[in-house]
Amino acid sequence: MKHSERIVSHGDVSLSTEHFGKRGQPAVLLLAGATVSMLFWDEEFCQLLADKGFFVIRYDNRDVGRSTTYEPGTAPYDLLDLLDDAIAILDDYHLEKAHFVGMSLGGLIAQMAVLKYPQRVESLTLISTGPWGDPDPGIPEMDTRILDFQAKSATVDWTNEDSVVTYLLEGAALMSGRKPLDRARTERTIRQEFRRANRYISMFNHAALQGGEVYYNRLDEIRQPTLIIHGTDDLIWHYRNSDTLLKGIKGSKRLTLTDTGHELHPLDWPAIVDGIADLTGC
Repeated sequence: MKHSERIVSHGDVSLSTEHFGKRGQPAVLLLAGATVSMLFWDEEFCQLLADKGFFVIRYDNRDVGRSTTYEPGTAPYDLLDLLDDAIAILDDYHLEKAHFVGMSLGGLIAQMAVLKYPQRVESLTLISTGPWGDPDPGIPEMDTRILDFQAKSATVDWTNEDSVVTYLLEGAALMSGRKPLDRARTERTIRQEFRRANRYISMFNHAALQGGEVYYNRLDEIRQPTLIIHGTDDLIWHYRNSDTLLKGIKGSKRLTLTDTGHELHPLDWPAIVDGIADLTGC
C-alpha cells in the first residue's frame, strides 16, 4: 500500500500524519478517538477510501503515536487546540477544505470544527459519538462494564508490552459488540502502537481534556451534509445518541451497524466507505 508519513509542525507542536491516494482528489481527514493513534484507522480501511477516489489523511493526536507528547498527568492544551491541530494539517497539505470523518472524541472535535471553521469542512461523518453539548438524561451513560474495565488499568504495567497487550485485548473484546473480534489483527495493532509511541502512557492525558463549551448545543447550526454511523451494541456512546444527532442536524442521515460495538470493525468497512462515498457524491 502506497502511503507516506509527513510531519506537520505548527507553533511548538509536531503532528505525525500519513496520506493515501492521489493529491487533487477530494480530501478526507480522519479524526481518531481518545487514547488511540492514527493506527486505529487501519491501512486497509484507508486504502478502501483511497480506492473510492479520496485523498485520505490519518494522523496522531497530541500525546499519542509520534506526535508531540507531554508529561503523564499534564495536559497543557484543550479540545480547541486539538481542533486547531486538524486545521493546521489541512493548511500544511494546502487543502482549502476536507470531508471530516470523526470517531468518538474525533466526532466531537469534528462537530466543533464545522462550527468554528465551516468553510474548511465539506461534510461530516460522525462515527460512534454523541452530540457536543449537555447530555440527555434520558440516554444511558457509559456502560458500567467499561468503567470496571478502566478501573483495572491501575494494575497494568504500562512499560511492559505483553502486560499492555493482555489488558487492551480484554478491552477490545468488551467493545466489539456481537461481531467476532479479530484478535490477531487487534494484537498486531496494539503492539505496533506500543512500539511506535514517543511516550505511550501519555495517552491518558486525553482523559483530562476540557474546553470547547462555546460550541455546546449548537447542532442546529450545522449545514454541511452529515452521515451518522453508530453500532447498536456501543457500550461507550449508547446508540440512542445517534437519535439526538439525527434530530439535531438538519438533513442528516444515519447508517446503523447492527451488532457493532464501539469499534471500526472490518466487517463494517465496506458499508462505512460506501456511506462516505454516497454522502460526498464520490
